[in-house]
This record gives sequence, C-alpha cells and structure tokens, in this order.
Amino acid sequence: MDALALMVWSMALGVIAALAVARLADLVARPTVSRLRAVAYHLSVFLLVLVLSGVLAHARAPASGLLLALQVLAGPLCVGLSNHWIHGWLRARQRDRLMAVLLRASAFVLPGLGLLALLLPRPQQLPAAAAISLLGGVLTLWLTVRAWLMGDRMALAMALGCFCTLPAIAGLYALAMHLVPLGTLAQASLALLAAVSNALTGLVLWRRDRLAWQTRSRAGRVPAHDPVTQLASARTLVRRLLAALRRRRRTGRDGALVAVMVFDVERVAAQVGAAGVNEMWIALAARMRRQLGVVNPVGRYWDRCFVGFVETIPSLPWLRTLGLKLAVSLRHPIEVQGLGGDRVKVHADIGVGVVHLPPGPVEIEDVLHAAQRLATEARGMRSRAAMRDPVSAAVVPVEHAALSPRRGWLRPAA
Repeated sequence: MDALALMVWSMALGVIAALAVARLADLVARPTVSRLRAVAYHLSVFLLVLVLSGVLAHARAPASGLLLALQVLAGPLCVGLSNHWIHGWLRARQRDRLMAVLLRASAFVLPGLGLLALLLPRPQQLPAAAAISLLGGVLTLWLTVRAWLMGDRMALAMALGCFCTLPAIAGLYALAMHLVPLGTLAQASLALLAAVSNALTGLVLWRRDRLAWQTRSRAGRVPAHDPVTQLASARTLVRRLLAALRRRRRTGRDGALVAVMVFDVERVAAQVGAAGVNEMWIALAARMRRQLGVVNPVGRYWDRCFVGFVETIPSLPWLRTLGLKLAVSLRHPIEVQGLGGDRVKVHADIGVGVVHLPPGPVEIEDVLHAAQRLATEARGMRSRAAMRDPVSAAVVPVEHAALSPRRGWLRPAA
C-alpha cells in the first residue's frame, strides 16, 4: 500500500469513526438499545474496512494466520450483525413474517458460515467469505426494498445504503485477495462507497431513533401548543400569564386580560363537519392574535375558550377599542370547506370578556374566571363585548363603560 492509498483509506476510516463517536455521545446522553445498535453498527463497519483495506496490516502487521482469520470473519460477521440490527429497525416481527424470519436467521447463519469458511483450504477461505458476505448483502438489499414497497419510506434510504455496500464489500475482498492491481483512483472509489453506505445507513438509523424519542417524550407530557390552532396550550398559557403578572408587579402598569368564548359550535359542525370546525378555530385564533399583537401571549384555555393578555395598555379608554375591534373581527364570516367540498361561509357565535388589571397583585384563577363570565354574558349584548364598569361595578357592554383616563396616567411616547 502506497502513501496515497493509505491516505485515502485513512480518510474513509476517519469519516466512519466520526459517525461512531457522534452516536456514542448520543448513547451516553440518552442510553437506549437503538442507540447501542447504531454505535455497534458503525464500529463493525470500521473494523471491516480496517481489516480488509490493508490499513491494519500496514499500521501493525499481525501474524499472517490471525490476519487471514480476521479478514474471513469480518464480512460475514458485519453483515450478520447488520441484519440483526435492521430486523429491529424495520420492526420486522410486527410487519412481515418472511422479512422477520430471513433477517433473524441470516443474523446467526452468516457468522456461522464465516466460521465454517475457516475450515476450508487457505486459498479458498477469502473467496468463500466474500461470497457469504455478498449473499447476505443481497438478502438485506432485497428485504429493505420489500419493506419500502410495503410502505416504510425510510427503508428506501436504507436500501440505497445497502446497494452501495455491495460493491464496497466486493472491492474490499478483491483488495484483500490481491485479485487485480487496484490503482489509487479505484481504491478511492471503494473508500467513497464504504463511507457513503455507512453515512446513509447511519442517517436513517439516527432519523428513526429521533422520531421514536420524540414520540416517547410527547407521550409523557402535555403538548406546549394546541395541535389545531398552534396557539399556546392551557398549561403553557397559564405559565406565560404568571410570568407576565410578575413583570407587571415590577413595572406598575395597567393591563388587561381578554377571554373569547365560542358558542353553538354544534350548529357549525352540522353544517360543515369537523374539518370545517377546525378551519374556523384556526381563523379565530389568527384574528385574535392579529388584534392583540404578537408580543402579547394568546392561547387556547380550553376547547371553546381563547385567552389573551395585554401586559401594558396605553389608557383606560383603549379597552373599549380593544373589545369592540376584537368582537367585530371575530364575528366576520369565515370561509371554510363544507361537507360537499364547496367553500361555505360560517359565522362564529362569540362573546368577548375584557378585564381591566390595575397595578398590584392579582390571582390568575380569579381573573380567568371573571373574564369567562364576562364573555358568557356578552353573548346577550349587541356588541358581543362586555366588561365591568369601573364606577358602578356592573357588567355592561364595553361601549357603555365609564372609561376615563386616571389623573397622572403616563401615555407612551408617540
């Protein structure tokens, strides 16, 4: 092996080792069986390339008999272990009996055949090991393509990795057997195939493992956002409201909490179906977020109740403008897809409750309850927006509330 060929194979081994180290760090951070499989896969490929490429013999030449045994066993063992890991990756036992039986059987048969190859005459051992490895690789390729045809989209990338593996294994064994003199360009092509196949396989192993981890983590916690409207969920919303209330105690500014209740959803559902109702929720959430501004937290408190918090208001009369603009915007017709596929205009039956928050501590539960009661009572008002009159404490439409700026009110600079 000349210096240029040694550099080529060392670069390929470096790529494989880098992937192995990255997955090892992932394993240490979050130990799982799938991550252990990925690390073991990259290490087996690293050893395969190290033994068959001639780098091991060049770096530290072992005894000829030991080197030959390693070369004979490297291919069958690597392919057999890969089939064992792919069996779990494809969830073969749950999907296809033929796939499960062949992958599980080959995981044991291929290393066994590699051991039997050591009993052959010395000149026949490497050719037998190459044939065993290629046979196992073809089987893996066929089964991953089969999994792709059965609907596993990630299996196509795995199949491409297996496809690149076949010429890489054939070339490595040809290199080990000294069948034909391979120039630097040919060896560079083999090294590239080995690195690409390892990278492709490692990528799909990582992607499926990441999806599985996300599924497990989501199953054990409440989602931070409502899946339909993408607004903050109730838990996230309350956490943001508490943080905003803490800031208000420091700044001493007036604020407001707004609740929007949606009524008679059954009528809309009978007209446009569940998909149309979801479109209505999305439109209402977008309109509410637009009216309150992106800097203010808005969330879905429960199924038919949206809540928004305005941390700082410019003046008390501005609450009238806020309530009326929000009510008018939400009562505009919403175009959704009907049951027959045509676009249908629906009107949301809403009520808006506005609660003024003066400086000082407040209980978030009391404020939320008050806002929902106001929104419920607003349904019977013409403007559909209600609040408590600061003077009489009676529930009135926002346009009738006696809202006048307090003395000394600090208006924001224009």
